[in-house]
Formats: sequence, structure tokens, C-alpha cells
Amino acid sequence: MTIKLLLFTATFLFTACSAPSQTTPAMTTNTSNPYYSRTDTTPITIANSEWKKVLTEDVYTIAREQGTERAFTGKYWDFEGLGTYYCAACGNQLFCSDSKFGSGCGWPSFFEAVRKTAVRYIDDNTHGMVRTEVRCGRCDGHLGHVFDDGPPPTGQRFCMNSVVLEFEPDSK
Repeated sequence: MTIKLLLFTATFLFTACSAPSQTTPAMTTNTSNPYYSRTDTTPITIANSEWKKVLTEDVYTIAREQGTERAFTGKYWDFEGLGTYYCAACGNQLFCSDSKFGSGCGWPSFFEAVRKTAVRYIDDNTHGMVRTEVRCGRCDGHLGHVFDDGPPPTGQRFCMNSVVLEFEPDSK
């Protein structure tokens, strides 16, 4: 019995220690969300009371109440997988991984959206700052902010909240 337990423990420790250091974060698609679509890009207007019924609490707080996750805590801030990022609230395609870069700000950063209508921009003068808020072009959910200190070719840094992003890896 002791030998079996030692073999099991050794196998478990070896397997756990040899796992890759960066895994693909699990997709968090809410199948009970009737507004979620990866193909429909038509803008939708849904009352916040309805969003509250279909979104998780953390997605609702950021997308509908303009919340922000703490820096360096989101699942995508240092993630380097190849694929596509979607709005966690409505499924709208937002960013491709080839536009993601390490900005060091603690949030996932991109230099461009997948298409002009994927996101929209709002002047944001809250908290004593002058910024540009980025919202989903389909559901109008808050995603983060954009700054003019990014890399070429756009010079922009879309600083997004991981909570409101979903990642789908490229098929191999």
C-alpha cells in the first residue's frame, strides 16, 4: 500500500510540475445568454436589467457599470496564445492576437481592433482624467480605454479588461 501511494504521489508531482507554464484560459461563453452571437454584428440595445439576468456578476460590473479589474490580475494581461478575442457579453469579434502586445500596463493591450465597427469610442472625463473609453460596437459594453502611446502601425494602445474578453484559439 505504501509503495502504491508513493508511486501515485511521484506520478502526480511529476505530471503537475511538467505542465506547460501558460495554458489557454477556458472560454466563458454563457450559453443562457440569448444575445450572444459570434456571427451577428448588428448593434443591439438591451436594458441593463436584462443584461443583469444573463451576464455573470463580474462581466456585468465591467461591461454595464464601467468597472475595471485590478492591474496584473486578468487572465489575458500576459497571455500569448494565437487566436481571436470576443466580447464576453455579446460575442462580437474584437481583436486578433497578432495585434496584441506586451505594454507592461497590467491589462491586455492591442494596437487595433479587427474592424472599424468592432468598437466605438466615448470621451471619458471621469476620475480627473481625460481619456477615451472603448465600448463594444455591438452591445455597447465597456471594454477599457485607448491611448495614443502604442506601437506602430497605429500608435494606439487599447487597454482592455480581461473579464469582458473571451479568447478562442486558432484551429491547428
